[in-house]
Amino acid sequence: MAEEELPSNPIPPPPPLLQHPLPPKFVEVICKSSGRTRRFAAGTEAGFAIYLINKKLDIGVPLALHIEAVKEGEEPINFGPTAVLVDYGDGWKLETVTEVEFAGVLKERVVQPTKVKIPKSIGGAHPSSERAVASQPGISFVYIGKIFLAIIFIFVLAAVFTLALENLPTLILFINSSM
Repeated sequence: MAEEELPSNPIPPPPPLLQHPLPPKFVEVICKSSGRTRRFAAGTEAGFAIYLINKKLDIGVPLALHIEAVKEGEEPINFGPTAVLVDYGDGWKLETVTEVEFAGVLKERVVQPTKVKIPKSIGGAHPSSERAVASQPGISFVYIGKIFLAIIFIFVLAAVFTLALENLPTLILFINSSM
């Protein structure tokens, strides 16, 4: 039997495919309050990440206000509540900014709580679709004092009107007698 020769292929083999690194399936955010690194799925909104980070913090630990990407010698990139978290590559780290670091700005401008829309999962893990993430405690002594002062003001105003109505007939007789 004769050996069959394989014909030589004049077409060169294709060049190896360019190997593009796949984007990470998650992003890591360093929480400055707890010192822990939290992982979030790619495409997570910054507001939702802040909500989850603050939810897991212990009592008395400063809350995270927002997330920023930082790199040595570069201007930080701030993420708003609806911005999607992105890994910028080598040297860039995603970190939280806490109330303590933001204290100088808080004196001039009050930071309002942001509303975060929480996507409902199939299993219904999140019962409400919208929750407020508060950056400050809801009830303070100043707040209670203002409410108490308003109640006292209402009683004083009621007393003034009561006295005016009790003396109204006397005032009417005085006006009629002088005419």
